[in-house]
Amino acid sequence: MSQLLTLVFGRLPIGWLQLTHNRGRFIAAVAGVAFANLLVFMQLGIMGALNSSTVAPYAMLNADIILSSEDGNTLTDGGHIPRVRMFQALGVAGVADATPLYIGNLPFTLDDGSSVSLLSFGMDVAQPSFASPGIAASLSRLTLENTALLDEGTRGMPASVIAKLTDGGRYSFETGGTTLTAIGTMDVGGGFLADGMVIMSDQTFLRLFPNRTSGAPNHILIRTADGVSPDAVVARLQAALPKGNIRIQTMAGSAANDLAYMATERPTGIIFGFGVFMGILVGLVIVYQVLSTDVADHLREYATFKAMGYGQPFFLGIVFEEAMVLAVFGFIPGVFVSMVLYAGLVSVTGLPVVMDAGRAILVFFGTLAACSLSGAIATRRLANADPADLF
Repeated sequence: MSQLLTLVFGRLPIGWLQLTHNRGRFIAAVAGVAFANLLVFMQLGIMGALNSSTVAPYAMLNADIILSSEDGNTLTDGGHIPRVRMFQALGVAGVADATPLYIGNLPFTLDDGSSVSLLSFGMDVAQPSFASPGIAASLSRLTLENTALLDEGTRGMPASVIAKLTDGGRYSFETGGTTLTAIGTMDVGGGFLADGMVIMSDQTFLRLFPNRTSGAPNHILIRTADGVSPDAVVARLQAALPKGNIRIQTMAGSAANDLAYMATERPTGIIFGFGVFMGILVGLVIVYQVLSTDVADHLREYATFKAMGYGQPFFLGIVFEEAMVLAVFGFIPGVFVSMVLYAGLVSVTGLPVVMDAGRAILVFFGTLAACSLSGAIATRRLANADPADLF
């Protein structure tokens, strides 16, 4: 390693030699940086799962514009919207088609007594173009009364049930006094709001939720005519529809707003964001403590260099070298342990916690920056020190 660092820096790797001179302290420092990396990775992983599960329902839909109740914060909450707005929207230039979307939470109990909650979507199966291609192909099968497509990633659902459905079988269960039969699957995944998702016809939805009416869907999905900008149609809809408790957004804009709300308004997003900050702070404190102790231990050597004419950039170079070594050696175990914990979280919770390259790169360069900042702070004592005072 010394020879490699000599080639990298073009000089004797003083920082590396100082760190590894005391093996116990070096291992403890690397473990501290790895722990800080682990904290950040876990918080970012759960935040990523929160974001993925928030926008996952949008992947089931194929629309350009969505009309929602103004009191709704995300796709899956908020009030209802009058269905008459759909007919009014169809008269606006640039609108090609529209359909209502019904959403509700459907709980039921498995044979072993455990409870599962399904985020349920009711759609007009006569308009399959509003569903994603993978779902649209099976949507016509849902014209049968009380049938549905079940999410393959439903948390808590026995693997034998999913295997049976993918092989063309059926799975019936009781919910709200009604027997619902899953006749196929879709791949969406569980999240923070429910264990999984299920899609059915609007008529089946209204039978399962007797308090709901066809005249008050949760959203209205709109497809624009070919070649017409959704943003332009949004502006026309805002001008044409009655003012009031209605929000008109493009699908992309709605998804972005959902993410912003979950990250900045919901307690879960705020807590995990604060956890990332705490992980960074822990890393800063650990590295600063290690580097400042190292500077104090070698103060006489630094004084000798200073008396020989070496300036502050030389000392910064040594400490930055130490910071880089700690960042690299702490990142490697941090990322591998995080990947193991990610896999454990996925198997236990079913949340979409994955290690992507972008996150790993972000954390690595963040670790380098944090270690460098700690190093810069640790060398402040040398900046204005008089060599004669250091002996």
